[in-house]
Amino acid sequence: MKEPLVPVVPMSHTAHIRSHRKPRRTAQTTMAMRAGVAGGVLSTLAVAGASGSANAAEPVTQTLELPTLTADLAAQVAQSADATQQAAANYQLRAERDAAAAEAAKEAKADLAEAKKKAAAKKKAAEEARKAAAERATRTADRPDLSTSTASTATTASAPASGSVATVIAFLKAQVGDAYVMGATGPNAWDCSSLVQAAFKQVGVDLPRVSQAQSTVGTDIPLSQIQVGDILYWGGKGSAYHTGVYIGNGQYLDAANPSKGVVIQDLSGYPASGAVRVL
Repeated sequence: MKEPLVPVVPMSHTAHIRSHRKPRRTAQTTMAMRAGVAGGVLSTLAVAGASGSANAAEPVTQTLELPTLTADLAAQVAQSADATQQAAANYQLRAERDAAAAEAAKEAKADLAEAKKKAAAKKKAAEEARKAAAERATRTADRPDLSTSTASTATTASAPASGSVATVIAFLKAQVGDAYVMGATGPNAWDCSSLVQAAFKQVGVDLPRVSQAQSTVGTDIPLSQIQVGDILYWGGKGSAYHTGVYIGNGQYLDAANPSKGVVIQDLSGYPASGAVRVL
């Protein structure tokens, strides 16, 4: 008969050693361990916090170490700003002065050119006046004696002798170049009607003084049939504003205006309104 088997329970090879058995933890031991762990954690956090605080404070420490803006430095900065502003103002002033000088030089050049131009014009006018005076002196010497002409033709005023028209034309041509002055009656300045009146007076024909009345004397002549010595008028008959004398070849002579004076002009350029014949 076989003997019953006894179950064998495996054991650790150190189980028989008493010192290797795990001691039982008591409540006090557990609390002490927990307190130690908590204290260690808190200590670590404290160290980390202190380190973080120190690191966070470093920028502030560096900022405080920057140079402080002292009163002397502020004064230097202000002085530098003032100097810069003054330099800019001086530069602008110099630029303005340069521009003004350039403009003044330009104006001076223009004034000089204008002065030269006026001087040349004045010299030319003086030369022309001298020539005109010399020509006028020549014409004066060639003019017929008024008293002699009047005396010789006084008896034939109503029926002029041959050559009367030539005398009128010669007198008129002798006045070419004289000035036109409203109301003047000679001998060196005329208006239109005074010149016509003076010319016909050379042959004993007394004409009215003004152009309106001169357009009504004598015999009306169609412009297509005018002859040398006929009086031309511009405007209506009896209300004419200008008169002259036909001298042939499509031309007439008159005291035109202040800018022209006594001149010979083409009738085609300024056609007359009508004509009358007194010779």
